Amino acid sequence: MRWDRLGHDDAAGALFGADAVTSRTFDTPEFRGITFHEIRARTILNRVPGASRMPFEWTINPYRGCTHACVYCFARKTHSYLDLDTGRDFDSQIVVKINAPELLRRELASPRWAGEHVAMGTNVDCYQRAEGRYRLMPGIIAALRDRANPFSILTKGSLILRDLELLRQAARVTDVSIALSVGFTDGEMWRSVEPGTPSPETRLAVCRTLAANDIPTAVLMAPVLPFLTDTPEQLRATVRAIAAAGATSITPLVLHLRPGAREWYMAWLARNHPHLVRRYEALYAGGAYAPTWYQRRVTRHVHEFAAEFGCGPAGGRGRSRGLAADDGQPDGDEPGTVPDAQAPGTPEPTQLTLM
Repeated sequence: MRWDRLGHDDAAGALFGADAVTSRTFDTPEFRGITFHEIRARTILNRVPGASRMPFEWTINPYRGCTHACVYCFARKTHSYLDLDTGRDFDSQIVVKINAPELLRRELASPRWAGEHVAMGTNVDCYQRAEGRYRLMPGIIAALRDRANPFSILTKGSLILRDLELLRQAARVTDVSIALSVGFTDGEMWRSVEPGTPSPETRLAVCRTLAANDIPTAVLMAPVLPFLTDTPEQLRATVRAIAAAGATSITPLVLHLRPGAREWYMAWLARNHPHLVRRYEALYAGGAYAPTWYQRRVTRHVHEFAAEFGCGPAGGRGRSRGLAADDGQPDGDEPGTVPDAQAPGTPEPTQLTLM
């Protein structure tokens, strides 16, 4: 594994020395076959490029790689820079920044830090299964709470409810927004493309619980899978379930297929839906994104159904700052960026995409 590839070009060096990496495996059913690489990162606040259309400027990513194992995950490409593959290794070789909470406290206390909004879950899920063992998020949330620093979280993980009291405390002193990712409600499709995640029903139950505790929760309806979850009937059923869960807003996002994710997803498609391969090749012939006309059609349907069920599109009073359309920027852990070695307030930006 090439840890030196995590640096900003070769001149800036690695985010941590090779001797700072400890690899562990755990012989428990939920972690069988997974290796955790525990590292002590040099910084934890990542800056978003000034030219980005993201509605936030800073992110925190305590993990790299994800046991959710979503076949479409855009962040898969980042593993290739460690000489790991973007398929199975992304699902089973997880980098854990074990010093994230203490590091964050130090960076938030810096005179250069101006208290900007911080977004989490914009790369890989901060509430993936590993969080149940490493418990990094309570310390991160507590650090943000103690500084009254605004933040948002985007997740598929039900583990967020473990930190409900911390979220309530933070919401009393600063702007806290939560968004859940629920692209569809089809159980068979969920088991096939998101095998390591809580079920859509469980995620919607999380939405209801958060709403009941006065924490407004938006839903990123992502991804909408062309020819698999995109019929008007399917979209309507998903929107109806999201609205019933008390979501404050719904933002649809059509599947995008960048290098790394594209190969893994298309291999899955060839195994499970071979009759759709040619249709996907035609739809995504122009690159990573579906054509504008297709995206607009999906968005129009979702907004119409949201209005029908009384749940407005993004932009309403409960909109999460972490909900925004992907702007096509490369991910923050790609070469040429400094995802964890950037001191707060310095001009070198990281780059970001939103899942």
